[in-house]
Amino acid sequence: MSTRNGLFVAVALALAAFPLTNVAAQSPPAPRFGTSATPAEIAGWNIDVTPNGAGLPPGSGTASVGAKLFAANCATCHGAEGQGIPVPGHGVYPRLVGGIGTLKNNLPIKTVGSFWPYATGVFDYIRRAMPFTHPQSLTADQVYALTAFILWKNGIIVEDATMDAHTLPAVKMPNAHGFFTRPPPETANIAPIETPPFRPSP
Repeated sequence: MSTRNGLFVAVALALAAFPLTNVAAQSPPAPRFGTSATPAEIAGWNIDVTPNGAGLPPGSGTASVGAKLFAANCATCHGAEGQGIPVPGHGVYPRLVGGIGTLKNNLPIKTVGSFWPYATGVFDYIRRAMPFTHPQSLTADQVYALTAFILWKNGIIVEDATMDAHTLPAVKMPNAHGFFTRPPPETANIAPIETPPFRPSP
């Protein structure tokens, strides 16, 4: 027997002696994508509020109620009056009040009152992200009250104004016209890219 044939026989005997496992068992498991979200699960995440007020929940609140909530939940980070906390090297942060009329200055003060274009955005942000340590823990009434407090401290609404799904979208912010919708890119004057025809190599 030649060396080549002997090697072939040895490999064949080794394979025959090796226990073969089920090939299917060695295949990777099929991907698992979970189950479809239920309406209740979707509703728990679908809490965004648009500028025109769509998505605002039932409820209401006033600045006087919001002042107590702010002192208990927000003043530690934002200051007792929403004036912010001095942070070395970063100025006053995170400031919520003041700065109206400063956006054209070399050092603009951007706050809820001076910069934000829609009052509904205040509600939306507080509802989904505040308080910082336990977001989405506030009721709709509490969020309305905190929104009213911040708007009142900026001089945008009167103290006894009630904020709800009807009155909040009607609030006009000082910088409401400071933003614009980005127009679509111009493509009419751009020459199309011509792809040369495919020619197989000889």
